[in-house]
Amino acid sequence: MQKLVLLLLLSICGFCFSQEKDQINTALENWHKAAADANFDNYFNLMTSDVIFIGTDPTENWNLKDFKAFSKPYFDKGKAWSFSTLERNIFIQDDAKIAWFDELLDTQMGICRGSGIMQKTNNGWKVKHYVLSIAIPNDNVKDITAMKKKFDTDLMKKLRAERN
Repeated sequence: MQKLVLLLLLSICGFCFSQEKDQINTALENWHKAAADANFDNYFNLMTSDVIFIGTDPTENWNLKDFKAFSKPYFDKGKAWSFSTLERNIFIQDDAKIAWFDELLDTQMGICRGSGIMQKTNNGWKVKHYVLSIAIPNDNVKDITAMKKKFDTDLMKKLRAERN
């Protein structure tokens, strides 16, 4: 009897997590669609008020206010960015209030990787933290490293000077 009860509870938990994953997946798809449609309000309404967005450039580490300011001109032109999902993995914390994910995306920059944290709010799942990176095949790392050497060296000097 105990095994039956345990099996039933595990089935219910699995079903609940499956529903949560579907909701998270839908929220992320809607978030990417809002950018592709240049729908500023829908895009930013799918983020928490304390969101952090880290872009592909090493200087892109934004809070909500700064990311809105950066993004607004793109949305105002009716052309933000268009990411479509190639692959996504979603993981949910036991209490189903926090989830994390990674995704491969088809973008104007080629294949990118996004990863982030979602938070369940009274208004559904929202992006709390997002990191976007350009996926570089290992065979190309040496060439890419050489191409960005001056930029990296200059930025590292600046950042080290700011720390001291």
